[in-house]
Amino acid sequence: MAVTGVILFLFVVGHLAGNLKIFEGPAAFNAYAEGLRTVGAPFVGRGWFLWIARVVLIVAVLAHIWAAILTTRAGWRARPVSYRRLEAVETTYAARTMRWGGVLIALYVIYHLLDFTFGRVNPSFIPGDVYHNVVASLRVWPVAAAYIAAMVVLGLHLYHGTWSALQTLGLNRPPTGRWRRGAAAGIAVLIAGAYISIPVAVLAGILR
Repeated sequence: MAVTGVILFLFVVGHLAGNLKIFEGPAAFNAYAEGLRTVGAPFVGRGWFLWIARVVLIVAVLAHIWAAILTTRAGWRARPVSYRRLEAVETTYAARTMRWGGVLIALYVIYHLLDFTFGRVNPSFIPGDVYHNVVASLRVWPVAAAYIAAMVVLGLHLYHGTWSALQTLGLNRPPTGRWRRGAAAGIAVLIAGAYISIPVAVLAGILR
């Protein structure tokens, strides 16, 4: 769970770094998107880098889901009889909603691909004009609201996932135990906030 989570976390950060190039304007953002298709072209051919990255991500996602199922089943076996009353003392809202959060993120990723990659749910989709496609989609406020809500869910998932991964990987001894939650919260807020800044900028007319 932790190792595949680290792989997906690195993707989320890298994807964010690329997405923020949208604030540099259409030319820079479209050039970045085109660069992803041509990187490594002399060696593996055009577009193959993206397919390699996609395969790695798909394997990581499937392994992450598999690990989540195993963890859930282990928890059920450890506590086959539910509590008569459960008081949330040593847990958080992010931890309690982790499974449903993962499902919502998976559904969002499917919609995200249909919107920005395949253009199936974006009536203004123009192949190759990534800047236009993003702005055309997010200027529709229900789509922007759904995007923002998904990023809030992602933030909660990252918060608990980062904290838990640090513990799983052995960074839970003093003095690291004191700052793990704070560091996880800071990372989650920073990443989710940066993603949310894009639809907010489109709705505010900064990106048009």
